[in-house]
Amino acid sequence: MPEVRPFRRDDRDQLTDLVNAHVAAVVPGVSVSVNTVLSSLEREPEEFVTDPWVGERVALVAEERGHVVAAAHLRRYRADEEVGPHHRDAGEIAWFLWRPPAPFRQGTEQAPALLMSACLACLTRRRVRVRRASGDLPAPVVYGLPRPWPHVRALYERAGFRHTGVTEVILLARTADLPGAEPYPGVAVERTVGECGTRFTARTDAGVIGFVETDTSLARPERHARGGGLADIANLHVEPAHRGRGRERRLLGHAADWLRSCGADRVPAYERADDTARVERLRDAGFHELTRTDRGREHHPR
Repeated sequence: MPEVRPFRRDDRDQLTDLVNAHVAAVVPGVSVSVNTVLSSLEREPEEFVTDPWVGERVALVAEERGHVVAAAHLRRYRADEEVGPHHRDAGEIAWFLWRPPAPFRQGTEQAPALLMSACLACLTRRRVRVRRASGDLPAPVVYGLPRPWPHVRALYERAGFRHTGVTEVILLARTADLPGAEPYPGVAVERTVGECGTRFTARTDAGVIGFVETDTSLARPERHARGGGLADIANLHVEPAHRGRGRERRLLGHAADWLRSCGADRVPAYERADDTARVERLRDAGFHELTRTDRGREHHPR
């Protein structure tokens, strides 16, 4: 019989292997270190708004014959007024991981089913206002519930979690395939520090017409994540009056030149699936769809 128990420090290598198996199915060439995984169980400094709201964290594993076959990380948010209304007194399964059996092979879902029951019981004991679930791993690009994890999706659905949020398209481009910085008549592009990275702002005499931000520090250095030259399009915006004139493509060209000089060879971007126009503009600029991910899942048992 599998045993469900709290995470122990000597589980760290097996847990990291389980995390990296799920990361690898979403984004190629990315993995995280043991230190990254352990740190994320304690706090998430990059989530500077919501992380201070967490009142309790719990990590559980399912062990079978001395092997960690499933794992989950839970958060319980405080109920005081400092916490945002959406998170206040909420409990969530931040991520739930397990390795499914290969097709046509006998396998059992006993261990993940037991672990899921333990997660729900843990949240019930804490009398949280709402129970949510996601798949946000401490790795670039892996958030929501990615489509390459149908085994996790099926387990969530059987447990009563329903998709209540949006679906996003995750796109990826090689920086070599992105346009270069083209002449921009009547427009000056300046490079400054941005909210989410390095910002390239396009200006005319009349004011700002758009900007793009790139993040080249997806992995905190002390955590030693392997990103394989991965950067990020953190923000991309062009004023509505200036869209449809290749402005986004030209802004991306300036960002791409910068990323190539930084040694970044791949760059993801993210758009809502229902914003087909923006998705198509990114495709035209050299991006292709990597996967889709569903954000927002709440527990609504039948």
